[in-house]
Amino acid sequence: MKRLLFSSLLLLPALLLTVSPLAAQEKQRVSPHETVNATIDGNEVSVVYGRPYSKNPKGSEKRKIWGGIVPYGKVWRMGADEATILTTKQPIELGGTVIPAGSYSLFLLPEEGGDAKLIVNKQTGQWGTKHDEKQDLARVDLKKETATKAADQFTIAIAKNDSGGGVLRMMWEDVQYSAPFKVTK
Repeated sequence: MKRLLFSSLLLLPALLLTVSPLAAQEKQRVSPHETVNATIDGNEVSVVYGRPYSKNPKGSEKRKIWGGIVPYGKVWRMGADEATILTTKQPIELGGTVIPAGSYSLFLLPEEGGDAKLIVNKQTGQWGTKHDEKQDLARVDLKKETATKAADQFTIAIAKNDSGGGVLRMMWEDVQYSAPFKVTK
């Protein structure tokens, strides 16, 4: 009996060492991450996101982005790895919806014809592919333009808008989507 107990105690750490890497691989980051910060009309806004490349990280071949990595008609995590997080210190108005101060996950819903919606979701902390539609706070129509410079890596920017407020931009390859926002009091 003692031998069986001793063998079991030796086997348990070995089993844990085998299972732990498998669990870690499921949520292991593959892309570099970035935090973008801006102060717009006295409000601090930030976005934390993964920045996938156009080229396959496990090879050198170029991947199909629009309609491939970013599927048409399906919610995309808007980056890589964990869900992209938008944080605003003050409420903002985005696409006619007031987004209260706080943190939110961002997703993208692109259509084959070029239209796309930005999804602002109340749930945070999930892996990027875990989107709960019931937690959506807003779905905002995005403006699509040809990017002035092609982006090999998915890029998000926050800038001041010439007409007041700010603008959130998402760029990849030769495509740029944007959504203006205003700080509310």
